[in-house]
Amino acid sequence: MSLLAPAPLINGASLATQSAMADALPDSVEWRCNSAPVPYRTALAEQEARNAAIAAGEARELIWLLEHPPVYTAGTSAPASELLDARFEVVETGRGGRYTYHGPGQRIGYVLLDLTKRGRDVRCFVHALEGWVIATLGDFGVESWRAEGRIGIWTRDVDGGEAKIGAIGVRIRRWVTMHGFAVNLDPDLSHFGGIVPCGIAEYGVTSLAKLGIEVAPGEWDRALERRAGGFLAALGRSECPA
Repeated sequence: MSLLAPAPLINGASLATQSAMADALPDSVEWRCNSAPVPYRTALAEQEARNAAIAAGEARELIWLLEHPPVYTAGTSAPASELLDARFEVVETGRGGRYTYHGPGQRIGYVLLDLTKRGRDVRCFVHALEGWVIATLGDFGVESWRAEGRIGIWTRDVDGGEAKIGAIGVRIRRWVTMHGFAVNLDPDLSHFGGIVPCGIAEYGVTSLAKLGIEVAPGEWDRALERRAGGFLAALGRSECPA
């Protein structure tokens, strides 16, 4: 099978958005954007199939930007006590971490890369993924950071306290990455009240909209794409944390 075989169209993703590539991205990486919501289980099944195809050398790597209908997802470390109100479907997934929420207004980035070609360093991959999100938020005037002992991307909320604006959760199978990140553009923040987000109860959740910054999904996607080449270049660098 050709390494450049196109993936099927899903839920309204146009051929143009699936094939459009930033100049800095290699042809070996497909850049795909969906405007219509994709059910979580559908996206998970495609990730699993694509993971196997990438590992077998039968498909390109994939960076896929999309949104989901409201859903709670449980990572491999999620205790039942942190599911406070199962008002939406709850899906168990193989990614690391605990409970998180996905829904309209939150932009998801699924990143499926072959680490056998990009350095077999999971810590470096996660660090670079965080850096990509932090840099893109900075392009919209939002200062954000990593916080030691707390997974995710953090910023200063309207009340001056720290709050999570982005979540990180990954899985590695056959040295091919799955899952990725979620950034709150303008979701219904009350929906996070059904869980303890990522197991961290003492800090809140915020969004670009709550901070007074209106960003359309397509605008966010284009900003990420402009920095995607830098993200890929950061993989395997010596400055990654030991």
